[in-house]
Amino acid sequence: MTDNSESLVHKKLPTKAWPNHWKISNIIDGRSLRIKLTAAALDNLGDEAAARKEVLNHLHGALFRGRMIAQERLQQGSDGLDTARLLAAVQDEVLHALYDYVTVHVHRARNPTEGERLAVFATGGYGRHVLAPSSDIDLLFIRPYKASAHAESVIEYMLYALWDMGLKVGHAFRTPADCVRLSREDVTIKTSLLDARFLFGDDELGHSTIETFREEVIDGQDYQFITDKLAERDNRHAKLGNTRYVVEPNVKDGKGGLRDLQTLYWIAKHIKHGETLEDVMQSGPFTKHEYAVFIRAARFLWTVRCHLHYLTGRAEERLSFDLQPEIASRMGYRDRAGQLGVERFMKHYFLVAKDVGGLTRILAAKLEAEQKKKPEGWRRFIPAGQPKPLPQKGFAIDGGRVNITDDGVFKKDPANLIRLFAIADETEHDIHPDAMTLAARSSRLINPKTREMPEMRDAFLKLLVEGRDPGLALHRMNEADVLGRFLPEFGGIVAQTQFNMYHHFTVDEHTIRAVEYIAEMDRHGGEGFELAHRLFQRIENKQVLYLAMLLHDTGKGHGDQQVEGMKTATKAGKRLGLTDAETDLIAWLVGHHLEMSETAQKRDIADPATIVRFAAMVGSLERLRLLYILTIADIRAVGPGIWNAWKGQLLEDLYHNTEAALRGGRTDERGVSMELQMRASKSREALQERVGKIPTVMAEMDPSYWTGFDVDELTEHASKLSSTETPVISAQVREDGGGVSLLVAGHDRLGLFARLAGTIAAQGANVVSAQVYTGPSGFIVDVFILQDGKGGVFAAGDESRLRRLESEVRRVFTSDAPISNIPTPAYRREAAFRVIPQVEIDEAISTEYTVIDVAGRDRPGLLHDVATVLADRNISIHSAHVGSYGERVFDAFYVQLPEKFTQDNILSLKEQLLDVLRRDEPDAPRTPARSLKQANAADSF
Repeated sequence: MTDNSESLVHKKLPTKAWPNHWKISNIIDGRSLRIKLTAAALDNLGDEAAARKEVLNHLHGALFRGRMIAQERLQQGSDGLDTARLLAAVQDEVLHALYDYVTVHVHRARNPTEGERLAVFATGGYGRHVLAPSSDIDLLFIRPYKASAHAESVIEYMLYALWDMGLKVGHAFRTPADCVRLSREDVTIKTSLLDARFLFGDDELGHSTIETFREEVIDGQDYQFITDKLAERDNRHAKLGNTRYVVEPNVKDGKGGLRDLQTLYWIAKHIKHGETLEDVMQSGPFTKHEYAVFIRAARFLWTVRCHLHYLTGRAEERLSFDLQPEIASRMGYRDRAGQLGVERFMKHYFLVAKDVGGLTRILAAKLEAEQKKKPEGWRRFIPAGQPKPLPQKGFAIDGGRVNITDDGVFKKDPANLIRLFAIADETEHDIHPDAMTLAARSSRLINPKTREMPEMRDAFLKLLVEGRDPGLALHRMNEADVLGRFLPEFGGIVAQTQFNMYHHFTVDEHTIRAVEYIAEMDRHGGEGFELAHRLFQRIENKQVLYLAMLLHDTGKGHGDQQVEGMKTATKAGKRLGLTDAETDLIAWLVGHHLEMSETAQKRDIADPATIVRFAAMVGSLERLRLLYILTIADIRAVGPGIWNAWKGQLLEDLYHNTEAALRGGRTDERGVSMELQMRASKSREALQERVGKIPTVMAEMDPSYWTGFDVDELTEHASKLSSTETPVISAQVREDGGGVSLLVAGHDRLGLFARLAGTIAAQGANVVSAQVYTGPSGFIVDVFILQDGKGGVFAAGDESRLRRLESEVRRVFTSDAPISNIPTPAYRREAAFRVIPQVEIDEAISTEYTVIDVAGRDRPGLLHDVATVLADRNISIHSAHVGSYGERVFDAFYVQLPEKFTQDNILSLKEQLLDVLRRDEPDAPRTPARSLKQANAADSF
């Protein structure tokens, strides 16, 4: 293998390895650089330090110039693969010039002995002739059989010179025998040597090293290498969540990223050999079209990666929210009607990641056909034999997986595109890669005419509602582009991103996960979802619920997602042949799918006015059941850590309160109030059976307290509040892992809530929920749910920190000292989002209280600042409903305004609260992501 620097080597790489529009000699003149280094040596004879300094200045200058040219060309529209190759070529020239200088002017061996021979290789990405702007330089130094003082001196001088130039260098010093032995023991070393590219030194030694490696390690070892690399890929995916649709993907190591493309390249090179990327992939197992998809994906991902490195100034591989808008702008993605440029960019990213997954599937099929890869698990011990025909014409079990019997099976009957996934679900078999590949290529057979075939519609609806694992089936259909073709409304949200910190997945991935949760609650429920499972037995039409879940976000990106979603759902329902009543119900669920979560988390659900309003909106028990289950699945599918027991309790309480109103026909506030009193009485009776005497401070609480907690939580409260000492402060980690539950009970006073919120913030905790209750005697019982700044459990594993929190909160009841040490906001990712603060003051929501809704950017101490404003205006807080959604916060306060509080007072209060929300607003980058449209995209789910 030879170096590809035009001015330095006897053999050059084929021209197709180089971009057409540049030559390395036009960027770095290797001959001129060597002359400068020789002149530095001659001008400083006898002063090695001065010579070294001048040499490094020349080398660093050449490297800097080359890198700046690469960056400039990237910014002018050159793609990242060309940029990475240019950076590698620049590095080649600098390294070769340094090597020549060292071996001629510093440590020269005029007649090198056998032990003084040395060959230098580039390995890793650099060996593949691609180098990201901030990546390490991986070098392999080869000696014939043992280390010599001369070789060690050359290597030492080179490494220290490179380090002094600020380069990160990974290096190894081995013999050819070492390379063979180590690569047999470690697939990572083997892969590195597979990438090895000879740079300079002893050409014969370099050539023989590669030949020995190929003969003794590569030839005849395809199966083991493929197995190892695919296992390595699976482990890597598992560590990163095993999905390519996370909204902050890892460009290098994430599923569908560059490392997956490299795995395909390594497998192809192991089998077919070849020098350049183009050589390997064109001579490999892919068709011309598949090769084009591979190169297109590589160019896009490399462009993103190079921009990432240049933008951050480091080897950053995670495409985080704060970087996405700027990279989208640099790559030319602009805002369009209804969609931000950054969302268009990320959709393109996920479509490319999906293409990478398709290439992996295609390669797996071809390897099996060539018997390069054997079935996994126990199936590898069973002879493959002949495919076993299935009752369904055109399908067979092939190697333990569902396959097609001929390539025309989908063309003959497009409904087979749905049946393939239905059969796999029914037989509980995987789908053969050949069948998946042909299904993806044949997906265009589903068109406006064929998608209305009764047999296709029936097969799809049966699979969705009655399938063993509809979530898995939908994932497979989505991978093959069949789902989006059959249901074009869903096709519109494939790979669509939601540019906020609340959602963890693309819209299509979120939706399919929500369907999985629906099916889970349908089949067995699980701990915490017993009510949902029981309600499934009473639902009159499950098909409506599954379809509503599948369509619930299809309005996103088209304006008001609920209004537009109703339109798409109506269109889909009619095409699927549903009755008008079924279609209308699906459209209603889609159009109101946020209502229950918002009511439960932002309103006082023990207020009769809230229940009356919600019951009037729902209208029937069937709608209530469907909406309850759909809401749970929707929240659970947002991402890990979003669902917790207290959200479940709120939704369950809202369900029971509304059910009582609808079942009793009491839709006036007086009737609802009586129903709430009855539920509160049942909770008191259940608690009394457990603990005997109920503490006085609990007994005086109104129904909202008794319906706000389950019996287990009330029992815990009773054990703490039975003490005669006040205040009562208790912090403990919740069993559901949703955070720390902080119970605060004591005598109320004006401004107490604000001081509590400030003290909590000063301890580094973030309030994600606050339930505030005040009895007639002025005794308060508040429960705060606390997390750390990253959404994890506050003070996880640090018991002393919890005790310190309790101590500081207890001090609030006896001290009037100002709250200090509240952390200063440290925005980074959040700065990418434009969040416009909003304040609404409504006296019509509740009959007894004024409701103040506050929405804005979340930050440490915000709750304290808002509550302080209310206290300073002599406004008493009856209850607070705090909710954090990624970078945003939505808080609702039920308050009592002072007498003679005029309309002018209300307007000045609103302005004062808006000033608080605007405080410490970060300076966000002026990119398309700062569009005002983003500020209005504040949907919770």
